[in-house]
Amino acid sequence: MSADISVIGLGLMGAALAGALLDAGHRVTVWNRSADKAEPLVAKGATRAATVAEAVAASPLVIVCVLDYPAVYEVLADVPLEGRVVANLTTGRPVEAREAADWVTGRGGDYLDGGIMAVPQMIGRPGALVLYSGSRQAYDRFEAVFGALAGARYVGDDPGMAPLLDLAMLTGMYGQIAGFLEAVALVESAGYPLSEFTSTLLVPWLNAMAAGQPEWVQSIESGDYTTLVSNLEVNRAGLETLVRTFREQRVKPDLLLPMKTIIDQRTARGHATEGLPSLIEELR
Repeated sequence: MSADISVIGLGLMGAALAGALLDAGHRVTVWNRSADKAEPLVAKGATRAATVAEAVAASPLVIVCVLDYPAVYEVLADVPLEGRVVANLTTGRPVEAREAADWVTGRGGDYLDGGIMAVPQMIGRPGALVLYSGSRQAYDRFEAVFGALAGARYVGDDPGMAPLLDLAMLTGMYGQIAGFLEAVALVESAGYPLSEFTSTLLVPWLNAMAAGQPEWVQSIESGDYTTLVSNLEVNRAGLETLVRTFREQRVKPDLLLPMKTIIDQRTARGHATEGLPSLIEELR
């Protein structure tokens, strides 16, 4: 069934969201500070609102995707929100999401926060995911609409949960990117073909290592850090070898050094026989 939806903010991601909704047959009203960004969407059937107030008044569901939370407050200031569901898909911090929820509900609206786990080109296609938290009633009401954007998952009534999980997943991504870049830089220093190393060696190895992470979670939840594989002392020595090798190859080990520091710290505290999951104790 088609629905009336307004999209506020037509940057790369906002335009992708509006386009996916149009493709799914919904009636979409759009607004952007720079009005010309709406033209491709209007050509596809969207209605361009002259003001934010006009866009909000046009639909029971208002999707906001702007630069940051201060921009959310700026564009929605003095705009009536009674009876509207505001789905804020702007990237931000958990505390910002909770404050925004209070601000919207205090003005008579209902609030969902979202974490988009996709780049704009993935929106509306398999593999994209958006996490939602906040009003369960609002999510249930528009779940089918959200499904047109990406796989939709409700993660709880705390509005801050979706951005927290979003940032946690980005943390895992950045850690993987850091390891990838260091590995490629080391291989490049020796003149080995990067494409061959990446496709036939590194990616299969990383996939194999990632498969063990659920067992790490069991160890972390139980607090039992005994291990039948490499303990912290073995890893401490291994990272020392890595860092020395990088320097001998004239490659900076800068992205590895924080990991080395925390392992050195944990072993110095008398936990050398524990497994790598015990490093979480140094982060708590």
